[in-house]
Amino acid sequence: MRWIGRRQSSNIEDRRGSSRGGIAIGGGVGSIVIILIIYLLGGDPSALFDNSPASRPMNNERLANPQQEEQKQFVSFVLADLEDVWHELFQQEGKVYQEPRLVLFTDAVQSACGMAGAAVGPFYCSADNRVYIDLSFYDELRSRFGAPGDFAQAYVIAHEVGHHVQHLLGISDRVHQIQQRVSKKEANRLSVMLELQADFLAGVWAHYAQQRNILEPGDLEEGLRAASAIGDDKLQKQAQGYVVPESFTHGTSAQRMKWFKRGYETGNMNKGDTFSAPDL
Repeated sequence: MRWIGRRQSSNIEDRRGSSRGGIAIGGGVGSIVIILIIYLLGGDPSALFDNSPASRPMNNERLANPQQEEQKQFVSFVLADLEDVWHELFQQEGKVYQEPRLVLFTDAVQSACGMAGAAVGPFYCSADNRVYIDLSFYDELRSRFGAPGDFAQAYVIAHEVGHHVQHLLGISDRVHQIQQRVSKKEANRLSVMLELQADFLAGVWAHYAQQRNILEPGDLEEGLRAASAIGDDKLQKQAQGYVVPESFTHGTSAQRMKWFKRGYETGNMNKGDTFSAPDL
């Protein structure tokens, strides 16, 4: 992506090294990976939050390395471009876009949705209109999930901001209300639709990033590779050796790529009604 020298967002909160507590996770690296996979399959980070006092103190003296400082600047640029695009698209719809804030943290963070550990991966909390991310997730995305590249990282942010867009439009609140009244299988199906729509909205942003001459050759493929890497079917196959479609909450690799690409090709935020699509 062509981002050096471009505008960076002021809506960044850097809480690295300033957290007041954490989540005790036993079992070493293996447990962390398992919890990460559960998060990517589950879609609702609140199920993994530990609201009790943390039993393991944070290392508040850890300093961010130069690579992470560059990543911070990149994340700030992506957020700024998302702000520009969504302000314009909301204005076209006669609406006002309210910018989310993006919180960088290390190991664990307190959000309005509860305390979350880094193992849950990036998430959006509608209670405080914030996207949360531990930059070490990008190392996992590259090394464990085989999705390297700066646009793969941008896709992750655009997907979470897509959830913010859904919140502003009232979509996610309506879905969550319905989920409280239906079976677990139906609730999972609705979660898939919500997540695929967030992928679509990430693709809509990518459409305008291309028009703004930000994307470079290969960037779209990086985004599609990232969408594929965290499909429910692929993650379940890796984690347990078999697939249980009834438990899907984010969609298959093919579905995630399909809706991201549809958003990229149309650039129309109104063309992503995953809830009415017969085949998603």
